[in-house]
Amino acid sequence: MKTNYLLPNKYKIVGWVLFILGIISGLLITIYEFELDFFKIKVLQMFNFKGNKEPFFCIIKNNVLDEIISICIIVGGLLVGFTKEKIEDEFIYKLRKDSLVWAIICNYTILLFTIIFIYGGDFFDIMIYNMFTPLLFFIIRFNFLKLKNRSHEE
Repeated sequence: MKTNYLLPNKYKIVGWVLFILGIISGLLITIYEFELDFFKIKVLQMFNFKGNKEPFFCIIKNNVLDEIISICIIVGGLLVGFTKEKIEDEFIYKLRKDSLVWAIICNYTILLFTIIFIYGGDFFDIMIYNMFTPLLFFIIRFNFLKLKNRSHEE
């Protein structure tokens, strides 16, 4: 089966390392709410939504640890989710497609629930997590179905 959008299998290990490192680091800084001064650097800010009189492009000092963690989760998740399996056949293609559809439906069902029942700062936190949940749900579902299928074959 021809799948042009998938990366070579060799990137899967790098993806898992980035993804797991990002998830663990993200959970730790969320739970313990710490910031390391080492990551406080000058960055280019494109737009300030707080209504200050700063121009569109300006240099600000920001702790970039959360941005680095977010990049690790997203890039790692994309590498894990969209690299070829060692044996990429029609069945794996179907599992991948079904898992992606399931992840999107599950994600937006949960999001609808949170829109209705959660408000304020907690809702904002959920929207931040929502950047990562489609990839997370897809990876969990896809690997669960692969594992389940492998156990049925034995």
